[in-house]
Amino acid sequence: MSSAHDKSPSDRVPGGSPEPASGVRSRRPSTSWADRHFRITERGSTLGREVRGGVTTFMAMVYIVLLNPVILSVPDVAGHRLDNGELVTATAFAAATTTLVMGLVANVPLALAAGLSVSAVLAFQVAPVMSWGNAMAMCVVYGLVIVVLVVTGLREAIMRAIPAALKHAITMGIGLFVCLIGLVQSGFVSSMPSDPGDVGSKPIQLGTREMLTGWPVLCFSVTVLLIFALQVRAVPGAILLGIVGGTLLAAVVHQAAGLTGRDWGGLNVPEFTGSVVSAPDFGLFGEVSFDGIADVGAVTVGVIVFTLVLAGFFDAMGTIIGIGQQAGLADRDGKLPGLSRALVVDGAGGVVGGVAGASGQTVFVESTAGVGDGARTGLASLVTGLGFTLCLFFTPLARLIPTQVAAAALVVIGAMMLSNARHVDWADSAVSIPVFLTVVLMPFTYSITAGIAAGVISHVVIQLVRGRFRDPGWLMYTLALIFLAYFALSPLQSWLGAA
Repeated sequence: MSSAHDKSPSDRVPGGSPEPASGVRSRRPSTSWADRHFRITERGSTLGREVRGGVTTFMAMVYIVLLNPVILSVPDVAGHRLDNGELVTATAFAAATTTLVMGLVANVPLALAAGLSVSAVLAFQVAPVMSWGNAMAMCVVYGLVIVVLVVTGLREAIMRAIPAALKHAITMGIGLFVCLIGLVQSGFVSSMPSDPGDVGSKPIQLGTREMLTGWPVLCFSVTVLLIFALQVRAVPGAILLGIVGGTLLAAVVHQAAGLTGRDWGGLNVPEFTGSVVSAPDFGLFGEVSFDGIADVGAVTVGVIVFTLVLAGFFDAMGTIIGIGQQAGLADRDGKLPGLSRALVVDGAGGVVGGVAGASGQTVFVESTAGVGDGARTGLASLVTGLGFTLCLFFTPLARLIPTQVAAAALVVIGAMMLSNARHVDWADSAVSIPVFLTVVLMPFTYSITAGIAAGVISHVVIQLVRGRFRDPGWLMYTLALIFLAYFALSPLQSWLGAA
C-alpha cells in the first residue's frame, strides 16, 4: 500500500493532503448538503479551501470587468459606441451567470468571463462591418454552434483535424494582436501619415512625432512595469493590483498636472465625481439584432462565425483539460469529470454573453490561480460568481480607470499568450512556417481571420508539397478552400458583378 509520500505533487492539494484518484470515493461521511452536492470531501478538499480558491480566482480575473469595456469601446460600422457603464454591467453579469452555472452544473473549479480573443474579433473584425446589435447576434450564433459541436461529438473531429501547432499559433497571434491594440489605445504607438510615393515612410511610429508625449502615456508605461513586477514576484491578482495602482497614479497626475478629459482621449477620466455604489445598468441586455446581417454577405458572415468559433472553442478545450489535470481530477485517459457538461456551459457562454451585450464568455486560464490555492469543486466557482455579482453594484469605480491604464493589461495578456511558443517545434520548417504566418499576420494585417487563413492554407500546401496528401484530412482541405475564397473575395465579387 502506498503512503502519502508516494504521491506525486499533482496528486496533492495545498496543505499536504493527498488528492484521491479520480473516481475513488472517500470513506469519510458527508456532513452537509454542500459537501454531498459538490463532493468536497470526496475530492480531498475542505470548505475553507474552496472559498479561498474561489476568492483567489476572482481576484486574478476581475480585471476583465475593466478591460472588456475598453476593447469593446470602438465604434461600429454606423459610428455607434457602446456605453462604458452598460458594458461594465454586462461584463460582470455575464461572468457571474456563466460561472455560477458552471459551478452548479459541472461541479468543476472553472470560472468564465468575456474572452479577450472573442472580444477582439468582435471589436476589430465584426463591428467595422456590422452594428453592435448584429455583432452580439454573431456571439449567439457561435455559441449555439459550439454547443452543437459538443453535443454531436464533432468537436473531437475538429480537434484532430487542426494541428496542435496551429492551435498554439492562433493563441500567440491573438496575443500579439491584443498587445498591439493596447499599445495603440495607450498612445505608446500611433499611425503615421504617409505619402504612397515615399518609400521611406512608416505606417506606425513611437508615440506622436516619433516620441512619447503626455502624462497618460507615462501612466500606461508605469502600469505595465508594475504589473510585470508583481507577476515576477508571483503576487496573486497582479493584473488587478497593477490597474488599481495605475489608476491611483493617474488620479494624482490628473490633479497635480491639471489635466482635462481631452488629455485622456475623452474616455474614462480618473476623477471621482459621484457615489461609489450604483444600480446596475442593463441597457445592453437583449440588444441582439439579426436585421441587416444578410447585407454583409454569406461568405463574410460564415468567416466571422468560423473565426469566433476558433477564438472561443479551442482555447477553452485546452484550458479545461489543463486545469483538470492540474487539480488532479482527470482520470488516466485525461478525461475530466463533468467535461461534457463543462463544454456545454462554455459553449452556452457565447449565447449568454451575446444576449447580455458583453461578448462571448469562455473559461479563463486564471482559474488555475484558484486551483493552485486548493479549489477542487464547483463551490469555488460559486464563490467566484458571487464576486462578479457584487461587481454589478460598483460600476462607478470602473469609470475612474483611464483607457491608458486599462490598456496596460492588454500588453501583459499578450505576453502571457505568447508563452505557447514553447510548444512549437521551430526546427521543423513544415511546422514553423504555418505557425509563423499565423502569428505575424494577425497583428501586421490587424486581422485575426487573415492569420488563421494563412496558417491553414500554408499547412495544407506544405503537406501537399511533401507528398503527404492524406495528412491534412478532408476537414482541413475544406477549411483551406473556404479561406482561399476569403482571400479572393474582392476579385470574386468583381467577377460575379461583371458577369
